[in-house]
Amino acid sequence: MSAQTAAKSKDGRGPDVATNRAARFHYEVVESFEAGIALQGTEVKSLRDGKARLQDSYCVIDDGEVYLRGSYIPPYPPARENHEPERSRKLLLHRWEIERLVGRMQRKGLTLIPTRIYFKGKTAKVELALARGKDHADKRRAIRDRDAARDVEREMKQRYR
Repeated sequence: MSAQTAAKSKDGRGPDVATNRAARFHYEVVESFEAGIALQGTEVKSLRDGKARLQDSYCVIDDGEVYLRGSYIPPYPPARENHEPERSRKLLLHRWEIERLVGRMQRKGLTLIPTRIYFKGKTAKVELALARGKDHADKRRAIRDRDAARDVEREMKQRYR
């Protein structure tokens, strides 16, 4: 197992396979929840190796089903029959969850983005976030707040030496 997959996540759900760190910078997360993901066998093996990317991925609701698009799960080298690396993957949600998502996205102008992929037991899960896009001023404010917190932490560390 690689060093990346050996680290446990903060909430104890299991090791993170892939995270979309830019999502928290570009979007204000309103609510997050988990969904199962329908995978082929070689995709599961690639995920267990800790190789996946969510940087440019997004979720689409089409005919009452939710799909993950733009994610990259590389082919599994030992396999003879491999999967398509950037194929559209179906997310497994209850009907009432999908209807609730559609309603919130239409009413409040929110978007659905994947924030991370992880294993919960033996099943692969995707953490989804209902999010609102940040404008340029919000991004600058986030950078300023992060820098201020870092400076305060640095001062506290030096003070208690």
